[in-house]
Amino acid sequence: MESESEKADPVRVEVASRLAVAVGRLNRRIRPRGDGLSHGMLSALSSIVRLGPLRPGDLARLEVIAAPTATRVIADLEGRGLIARSPDPDDGRSFFIRATDAGIDAVVRARSERAEGISRLLGHLDDAAVGTIAEALDALEAAATAP
Repeated sequence: MESESEKADPVRVEVASRLAVAVGRLNRRIRPRGDGLSHGMLSALSSIVRLGPLRPGDLARLEVIAAPTATRVIADLEGRGLIARSPDPDDGRSFFIRATDAGIDAVVRARSERAEGISRLLGHLDDAAVGTIAEALDALEAAATAP
């Protein structure tokens, strides 16, 4: 029995493989060093900043993490003063989480650090290579948000 990748177009398989390696390497090279936030915590905080206020279960679904993991992330972010809880007026057992000003600032700083890191890496490329990357951005952004 053939796997899905064996049935797939070999060109797409090659593109996917190379892209996975390149994205992984880029991500490691531009990982923000400030605030001591892990990649997962920063991702969760970014979701809260962008989409909040959220219920913890909504955050778990958005981040594709288990509920206990979301609970730990929420507790850590709250302990750092980056998010705050507020009661759910419709359900006394639940609550909403929202970013504090410090949380918003942490996301803005991390994004800025990542953009600066990418800019430094792009600085080593010629204009044609940067143009090729620019042309691919719409497709990459669509892939990043696909279901």
